[in-house]
Amino acid sequence: MTVYQATVSAPVNIACIKYWGKRDTKLILPTNSSLSVTLDQDHLRATTTSRADPSFEKDRLWLNGKEEEIEAGGRLATCITEMKALRRQVEEKDPKEPKLSTFSVHIASRNNFPTAAGLASSAAGFAALVASLAALYQLPSSPSDLSIIARQGSGSACRSLFGGYVAWEMGQAADGSDSRAVEIAPREHWPEMHALICVVSDVKKGTSSTSGMQRTVATSPLLQHRIKHVVPARMAGISKAILEKDFDTFATLTMQDSNQFHAVALDTDPPIFYMNDVSRSIIALITEYNRVSVENGGKIKAAYTYDAGPNAVIYAPQENLKEIIELIHDYFPQSETFKDPFGLFGSAGVKSKVVDGFNTQVAKKFEVGAVKGLIHTRVGDGPRKLGEEETLLGAEGIPTYLA
Repeated sequence: MTVYQATVSAPVNIACIKYWGKRDTKLILPTNSSLSVTLDQDHLRATTTSRADPSFEKDRLWLNGKEEEIEAGGRLATCITEMKALRRQVEEKDPKEPKLSTFSVHIASRNNFPTAAGLASSAAGFAALVASLAALYQLPSSPSDLSIIARQGSGSACRSLFGGYVAWEMGQAADGSDSRAVEIAPREHWPEMHALICVVSDVKKGTSSTSGMQRTVATSPLLQHRIKHVVPARMAGISKAILEKDFDTFATLTMQDSNQFHAVALDTDPPIFYMNDVSRSIIALITEYNRVSVENGGKIKAAYTYDAGPNAVIYAPQENLKEIIELIHDYFPQSETFKDPFGLFGSAGVKSKVVDGFNTQVAKKFEVGAVKGLIHTRVGDGPRKLGEEETLLGAEGIPTYLA
């Protein structure tokens, strides 16, 4: 008997120009365009197996070992329904194709990082869901076309359908048909871009992105100014910077946009606080690190950015990561040995130190555990189709770790 199944992994992306605010909450149509860097799946990914079988009684989904309810009309159901509709088109064109669109599906998904901790887990998850169904159904759809469906699961998921540097064009159409992701440049264009994720908190945040956005759209005058006057110029500027590999401009716009996004959260009524004292201290450290470089005739060396949570992502050219990790280590001692995937430190491990001329008074030194972990990664590729040995579903279509 033929098994109809596909396993795909999909990456996390971290935005440089932020998406915040929806003009249509059901279709997840944004109030502004956004741009992100896709991170390497060797370090951060969601893996999803999808199987279609005539014996399955209903669509079912397991996330990290726990079965999730697929609510009628909800985001999961919407994505699955849309993907089945695309499969139906394939079957109508070629009557010899098996009628997979009529079968229920079982889907198992697993993240290798904390869910709901502000590390864009829903973006990787919905991208992996859509990409695995596309592989299962053998769809001819482009990543941009698939991004329209992934967007309806989680807005930023549309950007995880591509590797490299990705824009989510907000579009104008009421039906969302032109609100999609497009690749600005592949990772091979600027592979020197690395990232250090500082995990400040791995607990679920107090104000979810969905409810936070709705409050901001309803109450923030600053958001309206941002949408109309600020973001369009930043999108054009950062796209040009990426194409020209101009890190100075890329870093400046990334930090400015992160600051303004959190200003918009503060301008919401009542205000939303996603950053904490640790987050703000990391900003002070990166600001001082850049000052030392620029005042000595150099360039900006690093850019911080924060999504809707306290975790910092620091973008920098690969050559600067050793200094940055030593700096963060100095102010935020780690309880566990730093995982060194790029071999920066050798057998001696990380030494805590700051660059010459650094004003050590810009931030206080924290206790062990203030930053719970450091993840060093880099710009990565889009969804990967995996072999059968990577499947998450056992013979009966139940997750292998539950069967």
